[in-house]
Amino acid sequence: MNGSFTNKGYSPEVITTDGGPKDNKIHPEDPELGRQRQESSTDHLDPVTLTWKDVNVYSIPKKGCCNRGNAVPSKHILKNVSGMIKPGKLTAFMGSSGAGKSTLMNVLTFRNSGDLKLDGEIRVNGVKVDKSKISNISAYVQQDDLFVGTMTVREQLTFRALLRMDKSKSREERLQKVEEIIQELGLKKCADTMIGTPGKTKGISGGEMKRLSFASELLTNPPLMFCDEATSGLDSFMAHNVIQSLKSLVKQGRTILCTIHQPSSDVFELFDEVFLLAEGRVAFSGSVNDAMNFFKSNGHTCPINYNPADHFVITLAIEPGREEQCREKVNKICDNFEASSAYKEIKSKTDELANHPEEHLKQMMETLTDSSRYEASIFQQVKSVFWRSWVTNIRDPMVVRIKFAQTIFFALVLGLVYLKTSDSYNQQDIMNINGVIFIIITNLSFTHVFGVLNVFPLEVPVFMREYGTGLYNVAVYYLSKTLVEIPFLIIIPIIFMSILYWMSGLIRDADAFLVATGISILVSNAAASFGYVISTAVPSTTAGLAIAPALMIPFLLFGGFFLNSGSTPDYLVWLKYISWFFYGNEILVVNQWEDVTQISCTTSSSCISNGALVISSLNFDKDNFYLDIGLLFALIAAFRIIAFLILLFRAKRSH
Repeated sequence: MNGSFTNKGYSPEVITTDGGPKDNKIHPEDPELGRQRQESSTDHLDPVTLTWKDVNVYSIPKKGCCNRGNAVPSKHILKNVSGMIKPGKLTAFMGSSGAGKSTLMNVLTFRNSGDLKLDGEIRVNGVKVDKSKISNISAYVQQDDLFVGTMTVREQLTFRALLRMDKSKSREERLQKVEEIIQELGLKKCADTMIGTPGKTKGISGGEMKRLSFASELLTNPPLMFCDEATSGLDSFMAHNVIQSLKSLVKQGRTILCTIHQPSSDVFELFDEVFLLAEGRVAFSGSVNDAMNFFKSNGHTCPINYNPADHFVITLAIEPGREEQCREKVNKICDNFEASSAYKEIKSKTDELANHPEEHLKQMMETLTDSSRYEASIFQQVKSVFWRSWVTNIRDPMVVRIKFAQTIFFALVLGLVYLKTSDSYNQQDIMNINGVIFIIITNLSFTHVFGVLNVFPLEVPVFMREYGTGLYNVAVYYLSKTLVEIPFLIIIPIIFMSILYWMSGLIRDADAFLVATGISILVSNAAASFGYVISTAVPSTTAGLAIAPALMIPFLLFGGFFLNSGSTPDYLVWLKYISWFFYGNEILVVNQWEDVTQISCTTSSSCISNGALVISSLNFDKDNFYLDIGLLFALIAAFRIIAFLILLFRAKRSH
């Protein structure tokens, strides 16, 4: 089972006298409420002790032409780093830039280690762990808060609860847990507010977004939490609020370690212990008061009314122009700590846990066994991801209105340009009718290629993170995103053809209209499928908008309108056979002219007298009608499979 540390039951919601829910977030001024909440939570939380011993990290030199014949030594990033984080303690990872904080965090969470050589042991309650096992019992709150901005706070948590919580939990229990987490982290006020996208759409505040990140991870009740730069980008009030939330969580028995950059003095006071790194070595590990005394004993007394966090970082920093003196000072501090009784005690307790893990395991062994990557069934994954994709697609009604308004507008404009009210055809009508047919294909193609270019680039960061945490697999995400677009790929061509077909003088026959509308739907889907290929491959929507026209022009040129089908160069004929413009054009031309038996002519020569001659003049063949339909379906399938494989490759490569 993936995540046996989830709650076996839930504490009842606190109800006020008026029947409404009471805000049960733990506050410093409400010790009784905090005690009750702590007791309620720790009854079902297995405490863990995280230890690491003699961790060494080396960079792997990249091979290149400049390195030939030269031996480039690898860089020693972390040097014999050992440490211990105990349950019920809020620990700060600190150090100056380049000290190794992020590297150590990545090592402990088994992330982003592709270009590094690692050595050392990482254990939980004395049990050696790897990436899959540490993921089963921990949560990793990354520095960047990535969410789908059109979702509300409650919807985001519900989505996570349905996909990430223990399979044994019913839907009612999951929703109850969502409400508890909302109360616990003080998100009640913004529970039904859209999250928003920073810089684009207004939503919840930065502090609320950071607490939402914690809430999303707390749904599985992890006993171990890693928080990367939890206060980054927040003002002092919001930073204090966020760290106070973490302080509340450790009171429930969790083990939490947090990298933090320049905390204010009141924020720093909330931490129970501090782990200081300098030049890849341990400079100190222990309580904040002990850190003050240790630095004082080494001749670096913290000035009165001075922020201890700033004092530690500045003391351990390597100043430009004084590198040698600073490194000598830092090495002396690290040497003194490694020789101290406190550091020896840490290593002794680490060895004791490693030598006698059976005393600390119990449920741990069950939790740390390899299990399925996904908690939710495939059906539940599809249902939840499709629901979110659909809500995202229609949440902004203006976008939906613009799509339909644009379709009606262009249909009317083109209908007026090619307006024809009579049923008879003359020689000029041949060019006009063939022109409107190709305009139909071109307009639908560009509309739907550009319409889907932003489908994946906008959400890829969110998708990569959620895929990495095991919420759903790549196929589920891709299928849901593409299924959501299908109604638009059907309705828009129908509206477009219903207006333009009858205005432009295309053959007035109900069966021909239905065939033309069906082909326009196929062309729209083929174009959108090609758009998915671009959308999954490009890093941003801007890049997609730049690349798409250049890639579409060759398909358009070999569509049979600008270049006669019979004069296609042999070395480029393959472009014609993968062009949905060509297949769509051939089918619609055949559909239009096949039953036209008379075309009037005012001159005695050089006249095309019937529809069959129009078809042959373009080197089209009416016998290819059903073959072209089948090949359109084949192109749709091929483009979508290619797009899926690209997305799968990117997902696998990122993890």
